[in-house]
Amino acid sequence: MIVVSDMMGTLTTGSPFLGVVDWVKHNQSKLQANWHMASIMPSYLLAKRGIIDWQAWGQRLMVDSLGYIKDATPEKVRQVSEWLVERDLWKKRREDVIARLVGHREAGAQVYIASSMVEPFIDPFAKRIGAETIGTPTEIVNGKLKMTGELVANEKKIEQVLSRLGVQRVDVAYGDTILDVPMLEKADHPVAVYPEAKLKKVALERGWEIIGDTPEYG
Repeated sequence: MIVVSDMMGTLTTGSPFLGVVDWVKHNQSKLQANWHMASIMPSYLLAKRGIIDWQAWGQRLMVDSLGYIKDATPEKVRQVSEWLVERDLWKKRREDVIARLVGHREAGAQVYIASSMVEPFIDPFAKRIGAETIGTPTEIVNGKLKMTGELVANEKKIEQVLSRLGVQRVDVAYGDTILDVPMLEKADHPVAVYPEAKLKKVALERGWEIIGDTPEYG
């Protein structure tokens, strides 16, 4: 049995960007961290009002935050990843969904977290629940942490999952936005988790399971 889950919004309401900035504040420069926070405020207001796409904005912040880690080494990247998971992502985890994934694993399923997030940032979270990681690969070049290729997002996410696992479909999939529909469609049992409006509409139309109360979406 193969179970695949999205990460951001599905397993946690935290932010890898905020986690990295917090690490910078405590381990590199408080001034630099404050500048990073101030610099995103204009775009934050636009994203909050729906003028620019919220998810794409968050992905861009995550990518930009890779450059905040000065003189990156594998060990430093592991430290940053543990920090942002421990102090942000894990604290804001969705315990009900986590429990579902742990239950799948304990029943013998292979559990994977599939996300556009860079893989080093996912790994500590995945280890806490006994899952494997399928995300955006990275490399360190001249002391800088960079993506290897493009973000593993939208259709590319499920393509990466199916390719790595050598399967045509998965048994169960969890996602929280309309961008997760390509992944959910490849599951025998799709689950919409605290779905935003567009995904909730699709889930209701198709009779998919819904976890999480989102009454504001109708």
